[in-house]
Amino acid sequence: MRIRKAGKIDEGLWLLGTPESCVYLLEGQSASALVTAAMPYVLPELLEQFRRFGIREDTIQHLLILHAHFDHVGIAPFMKRRHPDLKLYASARAWEVLRNPRALDVMEMFTKKVADRLGGEKRFGNWTGLDWRWSADLASSGVVLEDKQELDLGGLTLEILSTPGHSSCSISAYVPSLKALFPSDAAAIPYEEEFIIAAGSSMETFVRSLEKLGKKETRLVCADHYGCIAGEPAADFIEKSLKATLDMQQLLAQTMKEEASLAAAARKLVERHFNLRPDYFVDPAILMVTYEKMLKQYVR
Repeated sequence: MRIRKAGKIDEGLWLLGTPESCVYLLEGQSASALVTAAMPYVLPELLEQFRRFGIREDTIQHLLILHAHFDHVGIAPFMKRRHPDLKLYASARAWEVLRNPRALDVMEMFTKKVADRLGGEKRFGNWTGLDWRWSADLASSGVVLEDKQELDLGGLTLEILSTPGHSSCSISAYVPSLKALFPSDAAAIPYEEEFIIAAGSSMETFVRSLEKLGKKETRLVCADHYGCIAGEPAADFIEKSLKATLDMQQLLAQTMKEEASLAAAARKLVERHFNLRPDYFVDPAILMVTYEKMLKQYVR
């Protein structure tokens, strides 16, 4: 079963944000945590969801960034400025990225491209009027999360897993009591009934991370894009992600053989991607970068 509509998923677990850019709220007995930080254009909708569902922002003490790509960090600056005592968490490598002015410029450019593609202010309201941009002071105050570290919310414990491959800074989270996995893009992106693979850092490491995630018993896969997967489809999500990874490896290798250059191969794959999925949220220019990174791993 796929859950895309915002609301309560399980005891202490909420799906918020928008279908293509999700945010999860975990409510423990002593504290609450937002898991993953989506894109900043979801902020007007997120604030309305807090109001509509009676969620008290002052109980949210933690916000976890699962990797430092533009579509996973967007609400963190606004929430930190709105609630100065809020603790922001990410991997050590993610904080390096979020202190890099050049990386922040690229994130802002990509954010605007995606927002424009999906309808801009007409759909999301005046999100650009909110204070959502990153600054060095926010990253300098961030808390580093490491593999096997735990975060106790009171009755709910978040386990952290280092899962690079999609990016060098990727981590995932797991809540044993709910059997809920938050893989971010360290596993497949569940678009419709497909499993989209984006192993831009290292395909080999991506596979190892999937094997690590596969050791967790899972009945909820709380994906960053396109909602939460529940029940039996969640139990075999990692296995299907591994199969999709093998299919992607074959597609990348075959396309490199057929095309005269890496750039031509990437263009062919982007065209194929949007022919199959015309409403996919990422701007084609951004997806071009992703495919180029994956294809470079097949250049010998």
